[in-house]
Amino acid sequence: MQTAFSEKTYKNFINNEWIESESEQTIKSINPANKEEIVGYVQNSTNTDLENAVQAADKAKNAWRKLGQAARGQLLFKVANIIEENLNDIAETLTREMGKTLPEAKGETARGVAILRYYAGEGMRKDGDVIPSSDKDALMFTKRTPLGVVGVITPWNFPVAIPIWKIAPALVYGNTVVFKPATEAAVTAAKIVDCFAKAGLPEGVVNFITGSGSVIGQALIDHPLLNAITFTGSEGVGEGVAKSAAARGIKFQLEMGGKNPVIVTKDADLDAAVEAVISGGFRSTGQKCTASSRVIVETAVYDAFKEKLIQETEKITVGDGLKEGIWMGPCASESQFTTVRKYIEQGLEEGASLLYGGEPLTGGEFDKGFYVAPTIFENVKPDMAIAQEEIFGPVIALLKAADLEEAIKLANDTKYGLSASIFTSNIGSLLEFIDEIDAGLVRINAESAGVELQAPFGGMKASSTGSREQGEAAKEFFTTIKTVFIKG
Repeated sequence: MQTAFSEKTYKNFINNEWIESESEQTIKSINPANKEEIVGYVQNSTNTDLENAVQAADKAKNAWRKLGQAARGQLLFKVANIIEENLNDIAETLTREMGKTLPEAKGETARGVAILRYYAGEGMRKDGDVIPSSDKDALMFTKRTPLGVVGVITPWNFPVAIPIWKIAPALVYGNTVVFKPATEAAVTAAKIVDCFAKAGLPEGVVNFITGSGSVIGQALIDHPLLNAITFTGSEGVGEGVAKSAAARGIKFQLEMGGKNPVIVTKDADLDAAVEAVISGGFRSTGQKCTASSRVIVETAVYDAFKEKLIQETEKITVGDGLKEGIWMGPCASESQFTTVRKYIEQGLEEGASLLYGGEPLTGGEFDKGFYVAPTIFENVKPDMAIAQEEIFGPVIALLKAADLEEAIKLANDTKYGLSASIFTSNIGSLLEFIDEIDAGLVRINAESAGVELQAPFGGMKASSTGSREQGEAAKEFFTTIKTVFIKG
């Protein structure tokens, strides 16, 4: 079988062949913990490459649909087993390419295996409902029908889990896929696609292409044979995806980040709250769409919470995620490193007080990578950039609230609405929070980051288009309903 890899060069996968781009050009992917190390090279693809990928997916869609849901599910079980067999290699590649610690990378890869097995199980579940007809001699039922060719565009922060939670349901429900990952994580993505290739999927069912988002991503969205697009990434790019898809009348699904609040009430377990805020705000170097970025604390416990938060933050070890004992890795790229530093400087310029961190880490191994210390601001006003805009880095903004009502008002004072959490021992407070918070994911006495694979995931307001990913909710996006009426 052809291989994806040749001296660290990773090819496109089109119609079950690993092929180089027509451009004969590649893009290098570097290790953010050591920018002198090249993790690999991926293809700098052209519109011709994209055309070949979409044509392959379109040609394959009818046979893949006719294969049947159960058989498609069995193929996903095979993919899951192959990824599990290669878990350590994939996780190490993920850490080297994106920067998160090896334990986190292994956890993400294991989650990808679990997602595949969940959707493989969908192969044996119902794909419609029987509905009573007003005609007693008729049978009426619904049947789920695939959309056709689905485009999958994914970010760099979860280069295993996010592609799989989009590709797996797309496939089991009968669609074919053209997958374009973020260039910064495309080597990891290539290794995942190689597992699909080794599972023996029919020609053209999964196609993988790398390159510039402005070229390949846009051409994919605009392609007349594309039937739907699922995208996770920045709000600005997502708005463009929505406009292009809406203009063509195709289905689109967007997840565009958040500015996620954690409320700490006066009756909260402060130790548990601090532990969750640190995990939610600083794991993966804060590069999660569900990361805790605003912490709203009732005035009565603010000083005690702040002291505990600083004490625990001081214990965080920063460095190369492949090394044992490292808790937080580097920013994923020089571009993200620059963005985080810009927001820290802007916070200071707007009058916020720096409680901890805030500086790039230098000296020794830090000089080779894109390291920023975990950062905590206080005296943050609700209209400051660090309280309103998604930073996607290890930066937490502390705000005070006189009571729960003010805390919820502050929490909702943003255009985003992805996730939110509260720490309280008062059942009335948690019930009020559940009802009043504008967020798609609501967590009680738990960090804002994270969602279980069998549960719907998505946000409100500018965080999402309203459709949900993962769990059974994925079926709503990746299929359409056909109503059947049979007269005897």
